[in-house]
Amino acid sequence: MNYVPHTKAQEEEMLDRIGVENVEALFESVPPDYRFPSVELPEPVSEIEIMRELREVAESNADLQHVSCFLGAGAYHHYVPSVVDHVVSRSEFYTAYTPYQPEISQGTLQSIFEYQSMICDLTSMEVSNASHYDGATAMAESVIMAYNVSRGRRNKVIISPTVHPEYLATVRTYMQGMEMDIVAPRDPSADLDWLIDQVDENTACLIVQNPDFLGRIHDLNDVAEKVHAHGALLVVACDPISLGLLKPPGDMDADIALGEGQPLGNPLNYGGPYLGFFTCKKNFVRRMAGRLVGQTTDVEGRRGYVLTLATREQHIRRERATSNICTNEGLNALAAAVYLAALGKCGLKQVAELCYHRAHYAAKAIDRLADYSVDFDMPFFKEFVVRCPTSVAEINERLLQDYDILGGYDLGRAYPKLQNHMLVCVTEMNSAQQIDDLVSALEEVGRS
Repeated sequence: MNYVPHTKAQEEEMLDRIGVENVEALFESVPPDYRFPSVELPEPVSEIEIMRELREVAESNADLQHVSCFLGAGAYHHYVPSVVDHVVSRSEFYTAYTPYQPEISQGTLQSIFEYQSMICDLTSMEVSNASHYDGATAMAESVIMAYNVSRGRRNKVIISPTVHPEYLATVRTYMQGMEMDIVAPRDPSADLDWLIDQVDENTACLIVQNPDFLGRIHDLNDVAEKVHAHGALLVVACDPISLGLLKPPGDMDADIALGEGQPLGNPLNYGGPYLGFFTCKKNFVRRMAGRLVGQTTDVEGRRGYVLTLATREQHIRRERATSNICTNEGLNALAAAVYLAALGKCGLKQVAELCYHRAHYAAKAIDRLADYSVDFDMPFFKEFVVRCPTSVAEINERLLQDYDILGGYDLGRAYPKLQNHMLVCVTEMNSAQQIDDLVSALEEVGRS
């Protein structure tokens, strides 16, 4: 094999050390019919020919460049400016790893610092870390932080039923090794007042999502005061795009604000990698997982960047560590920073307004259909609930096969009471024509 650097003598030495006669003996566990060269492979072809064949195979995929997408539920199709890919593809960022040596990692450290600064501005919170793996793990880490803030004296967590169901599942997975009482009703009709009534002196935190999983916008202005009266923390999960239009969690006195940062310049990517942004009040910073990059000056007065806080067990004493996260999702955080810098405050507000108005245009049009109805009981941002005349799975299959439309999320999968209910998402990527086509397709599918 041309690309194996070992010499024949080295191979013999290794085989002798492990007590094997030859390389073939290493593969005896593989059935003979499946060992090379018994595998029947087609005749070799040129690179030009194989690339042509691969392109033909790829064209059979239904990607978002060829179909209209109205599916959200935590992963969103937003426009990614070309400058994002240009910056994150630069070799100095693309090949960089953990910035252990600040003197040679200034570019990476500055990009993380800028990311943290913009996330704090976006959420109106005091401190941001350098991101978690995704929004779900960020929420799980918020529970651990709330538990640690109480010094282990509070082991009750209250989670709204309209928090993303996969986030809740991740929290439960994280808490398996801890004696935590997780109060998480699955009935989406359980309102905010009911949740607040469950808060007591043993509660570490109350977790709500705004806009919630059903797309609805909640008034959280007085919630923090009521939660703090019992000594508990308020955790708010949010869509970062919505913060271009809605009041941020920090202005509602949230203690921890988190969410999925994928909408900020990161494509859907078949479900990952994503990044979870995580912010909190400054007085909780030493209980925060992940990393914190700070700005300082060197002995000559020049600006520089350092890892101000590193809570990994590899960095500090294990008993004082709050995290063993081995990466800060650097490229994803960088993409979010470039996206926010490229759009600016006005650009982000424009994207949020486009999502809001187009979603409401779609909701009103669908609600006018005879066989469908939209829930307008609460204000919503870019997602809304549609009652359908039949199975959502059947409708989505027809939409994709007959109309090249990727339909909404089947809410019956997460909420038994919402069978035949679809969660439709509309972003700035959905034109008026696409929305009109969806409405016409739903009407035709409903009739049949």
